[in-house]
Amino acid sequence: MTEPTTSHATDDDAPTARAVADRWVETLADLDPTVGTALGIRPGDHRMPDLSPEGLAERARAARATLAELATARVEDDDDRRCATLLHERLGAQLAVHEAGEDLVSLRPIASPVHHLQQLFLLMPTASSEDWRVVARRLDEVPACARSYQDALAAGLADGRLSAPRQAGAVVDQLGAWLAGRGWWAGFVENGPERLRPELEAAAARAADGVAGLRDWIAGTYLPACEGTPDGVGRERYLLGARAATGAAIDPEEAYAWGWGELARIEAEMRQEAQRVLPGAAPAEAFAHLDEHGEAVEGVDEVRDWLQRMMDRAIAELDGTVVDVAPPVRRVEAMIAPAGAAAAPYYTRPSLDFSRPGRTWLPTLGRTRFPTWDLISTWYHEGVPGHHLQLGQWAYRAGELSRYQVSLGSVSATTEGWALYAERLMDELGHLRDPGARLGYLDGQRMRAVRVVIDIGMHLGLEIPRDAPFRPGERWTAALGEEFFAARSGSPADFVRSEVVRYLGWPGQAISYKLGERAWLAGRAAARERREAAGEPFDLRAWHTAALSLGSLGLADLERELAQL
Repeated sequence: MTEPTTSHATDDDAPTARAVADRWVETLADLDPTVGTALGIRPGDHRMPDLSPEGLAERARAARATLAELATARVEDDDDRRCATLLHERLGAQLAVHEAGEDLVSLRPIASPVHHLQQLFLLMPTASSEDWRVVARRLDEVPACARSYQDALAAGLADGRLSAPRQAGAVVDQLGAWLAGRGWWAGFVENGPERLRPELEAAAARAADGVAGLRDWIAGTYLPACEGTPDGVGRERYLLGARAATGAAIDPEEAYAWGWGELARIEAEMRQEAQRVLPGAAPAEAFAHLDEHGEAVEGVDEVRDWLQRMMDRAIAELDGTVVDVAPPVRRVEAMIAPAGAAAAPYYTRPSLDFSRPGRTWLPTLGRTRFPTWDLISTWYHEGVPGHHLQLGQWAYRAGELSRYQVSLGSVSATTEGWALYAERLMDELGHLRDPGARLGYLDGQRMRAVRVVIDIGMHLGLEIPRDAPFRPGERWTAALGEEFFAARSGSPADFVRSEVVRYLGWPGQAISYKLGERAWLAGRAAARERREAAGEPFDLRAWHTAALSLGSLGLADLERELAQL
């Protein structure tokens, strides 16, 4: 990645790159209140974001102004240099997405603007009566926010920029789940103070009405209009999405071929591991055996407690031996995801002051029994040593880096790559000796390799290799992607379907896991080789601690920086 042109003069009037980045965070928090809430820097802000074309254009103008300011910024040290590189790349990627009209084609059932209507409330403080008054005022802003998002989708519709029917349909179903019964917002305010209950319940009802209006418009107007829109987005749009997710210009054909090779390697190892679970069994048979006869946790509250103990234990075992964990980062909470969440577990980062801790979220999907074979490695990924140790360390270092480097500047390939690396690290350290747990880890690795193959294949309509064990010579479609995934997954059919919808609606993000892990492994190998060539020992604990303290970087920059640690 080309670094920005910045001034290295000692003019005290010129801001540092970190100062420019921090001002951008404040500017964006002014324009988009989700930023302040997510970072915990605007606790009294009751606004909802303006998701309309006008709101999107205003943020784009501010981004261009920040890039112009960055061009004259001073770079004082390595942290400053990395910050300038990151800000230049991230704002450039975001503007490329905006200028291509991609922010008008954003319907998908995960990580889209529509999710602010629910998830923003999960990030708000609720410890005091005043906190709940802010919640009530924000609930009253939900209908206007929903209308502003409808305006953006309508602008895309008018311009011929449409999300595919399966994305629109999935969001309609998701909003329906939120609205079921009294509505998710009514359930949320049940935890509020008794004396504020009438105000909260009335505001929750108005919020639900606003979301219902959006749901009905998508179902009645948008969904019929987008019939016939292809699932795959094509090369040009795909490369925009891939850059947004990786912070780099990728070679999709190289990544596609590498993904096939990685998949073959993992599947060979899975066949061996399945024999340890059940002699003579194929992986699918081993999964079924584990589901029925393996260790399981009974009860939703019980599985939350089990996951909490697992993360607490991992912190105790790794701190000071494999990585140094700062005191505030030692706190992490296991949570149950709200109804209507995506099928996959996820993590939400702590506020910068740690008043809101990092949290892992488990969607139950109506289950009350939870086999542990496919939870262990997943919680190494979502919690410790995965997302929580990285994003918690970033928050801890926010004062030394910049708020931007540890929050808004996040690159999926850097964070998801670390989390996948963290799973592999726990395997390397011997924490996955149990055959079921290790098969679960390999199944997760296989899923990420499948993602590389089908995400690129479906969006670009690539040919399946002639020597492939699946439909050789055919071209990828959404139906083939689902069939391929289902045959290579130990997960339920609903999860497989949800994942394929996710990949098609979020082009380029699904490849960030394995490509990111590849960069982390390459960076570690290069750092080890450099140390050993100099006759120095390679200190894994020191390398991990330093690597997690870098803040965010795009993929190409990440590998270079890791190699120098």
